[in-house]
Amino acid sequence: MQIAIVLYDRFTALDAVGPYETLGRLPDAEVVFVAEQTGPVRTDTGNLALVADRTLAEVPDPDIVVVPGGPGQTPQMDNAALLDWLRAADAGSTWTTSVCTGSLLLAAAGLLEGRRAASHWLALEHLAKYGAESTGERVVFDGKYVTAAGVSSGIDMGLALLGRIAGDEHAQAVQLLTEYDPQPPYDAGSPEKAPARLVEEFRGRSRFLLT
Repeated sequence: MQIAIVLYDRFTALDAVGPYETLGRLPDAEVVFVAEQTGPVRTDTGNLALVADRTLAEVPDPDIVVVPGGPGQTPQMDNAALLDWLRAADAGSTWTTSVCTGSLLLAAAGLLEGRRAASHWLALEHLAKYGAESTGERVVFDGKYVTAAGVSSGIDMGLALLGRIAGDEHAQAVQLLTEYDPQPPYDAGSPEKAPARLVEEFRGRSRFLLT
């Protein structure tokens, strides 16, 4: 099973690595990092790069498509080469997925119209502009489309999809071996739980955080 994880300049590292560490444990999985050009692709911090071993054109028919988010997603919204590839790959994919604002790219490609979908909480209103029914849920399945909320939820999405494909016990084994047992020191991981001052601060800065 070929899993194509899309890279572009200034993507968020965990958006890609979370699904890589979970979906990559599928039996017979072939994980490929793809981009318009091969070579290192920098994350949003600029301090880390992942290597795209193949171009988009070299991976026309993946079984699973994974689209990470990140501030670099905004200039990609008008990238015809990427959007065309997403449409073409989606036509034959078994699953088309995203993490965080990666769902905005799926939406811009016209793949989420009329579908329920998740995204980072700061991006939900933008998702709705493309005809998707935005939700505040952490992981959303709608047909073959699986979208996850912000950054860390890509791990949950990967495990949930892993369970659908390989069975609950296999997904539980991956969760156990990665020791994914979240016990955060703070209960501020959603706008409903975080201090109101922080939520309002980041809502006011969202146009800068998402670009």
